[in-house]
Amino acid sequence: MKRFVLMAGTALTLLPMAASAERGSDGDLNILYWQAASTMNPYLSGIAKEVEAASLVLEPLARFDETGALVPILAEDIPTVENGGVGPDLTTITWKLRDGLLWSDGSPVTAQDAVFTWKYCTDDASGCAALSQFDGVADVVALDGRTIEVQFSEPKPYPYSAFVSSEAPLLQATQFADCTGARVAQCTEQNTHPIGTGPYVVEDFRANDVITYVMNPNYREADKPAFATVTIKGGGDPASAARAVLQTGEVDYAWNLQLSPDVLAQMAGGPGEPITGDGPAVEFLFLNQTDPDPALGETRSTLAAGPHPFLSDPRVGKALSMAIDRTLIAEALYGDAGQPGCAVVPAPDLYKSDANDGCVVQDLDGAKALLDEAGWSDSDGDGVRDKDGKPLSILFQTSTNGVRQDSQALIKDWWQQIGVETELRNIDASVFFGGDPGSPDTRQKFYADVQMYTDNSKGQDPEAFLGNWSCANIPSPETQWQGNNIQRFCSDDYETLIKEFRTAASLEERGEIARAMNDLLVQSYSIVPLIHRRIISGKAKTLAGVRMNSWDSQIWNIADWYRAE
Repeated sequence: MKRFVLMAGTALTLLPMAASAERGSDGDLNILYWQAASTMNPYLSGIAKEVEAASLVLEPLARFDETGALVPILAEDIPTVENGGVGPDLTTITWKLRDGLLWSDGSPVTAQDAVFTWKYCTDDASGCAALSQFDGVADVVALDGRTIEVQFSEPKPYPYSAFVSSEAPLLQATQFADCTGARVAQCTEQNTHPIGTGPYVVEDFRANDVITYVMNPNYREADKPAFATVTIKGGGDPASAARAVLQTGEVDYAWNLQLSPDVLAQMAGGPGEPITGDGPAVEFLFLNQTDPDPALGETRSTLAAGPHPFLSDPRVGKALSMAIDRTLIAEALYGDAGQPGCAVVPAPDLYKSDANDGCVVQDLDGAKALLDEAGWSDSDGDGVRDKDGKPLSILFQTSTNGVRQDSQALIKDWWQQIGVETELRNIDASVFFGGDPGSPDTRQKFYADVQMYTDNSKGQDPEAFLGNWSCANIPSPETQWQGNNIQRFCSDDYETLIKEFRTAASLEERGEIARAMNDLLVQSYSIVPLIHRRIISGKAKTLAGVRMNSWDSQIWNIADWYRAE
């Protein structure tokens, strides 16, 4: 009989008490996210700007702290085999809700809310952004009012995905009862003013602009939070966000200051200070594997459109990757906050593959030879390769951001040197990372050939993250354009590895499978890692209690924040 071993690294971490003032006595807290939230429902997005805005209100059973370790949130503790919470055959995990938990409307939180949340996300018509969090879950059962049993279809050595992290919080069954299936995106009030258990509730929500929060009157910790109100302002860009926190002091916290080191250095010495967090964040290129031709109408950039006319050939994607000087991008645009990256999962070391590390070395001649081999030549001498009468021309889009536009310019020049014509496009970040199924400009719609942004796993085990590239997670009109398989990658071999990873019994085996998944992804050249990023944000020097977190929501412990004397 195969012996299964529960994953290590799941020990409970105790959170230190914050030396805060009385509840609400520190007044207003002002936060700036230059990518503005378009919803407060993380199941409709999966992108940080929505997931983190929602994390003040909606909470999971457990989150990952700033080291990537699991900490209980709504659960009493972290279930393990040793404490009886995980079944000896690893087919069940049983969570116990904290005693006396209330929703912000004063009604009790029950195990039935977890059952509902699971059904809500796994409905075939919902297009749930967190679908991979529930991979392998056969059933969720309320054993009693406070006890939730998650049953797996097969032994699952790492059972900490369903209802874990800010991407998979509990929803109140009563509030969302009429918002399931194809109606998930239609319930505006529920999706913008969710009833939650967190330290705050939404007072006012303006899509792609401002969210104001007030204290949750039924929050479980009577002496928290210290701030009576929170305002999250959206919009702008990293440079204006950095100025607002580091120089002018207009805000107390500014998220994701993706700026070149010289720009950040010019802002030093003011009322704010940068804070950093190490984790698995990577700046990627995503290469559309489906045809985005506008002439295809509603089927463009879907599997029904057929394969991309040239990016479905991995030789073309590999040539595009080989032409890039990642070291130059890292040194010039990221400094100490970035290093050349060739892995989808760069951390922890157990899961990092070094099989593709050769991507760090730019090889323009090799890239040209690959394109020659693939049949692309400059037949008319205009500097742009062509094949069967069609030019090798790319529409390359990303969010509006100085570092990204500089990266685009460099990459365009390198691609031009190998005979690839490139049109650059940048889109307001609030729109690009938004979840509006009617917008043509979202990353999910992917009405372009190539796009660029950062993504990363939650927590130290990448099972759910690598599960994003299941064929089932491809965005489409049938899923309201939700899903995190952005490049439309679909591989039977990869599906097999997803299943093997789900049941891998030891750390060594999990590492081996994760590295194989990484290599299959990278060598498909549907996703091209560029830079392994250290995340930089900024905070007021008077703001205390912040524990910068690159493994979950950055503002995961906002209930502990306070104004220092």
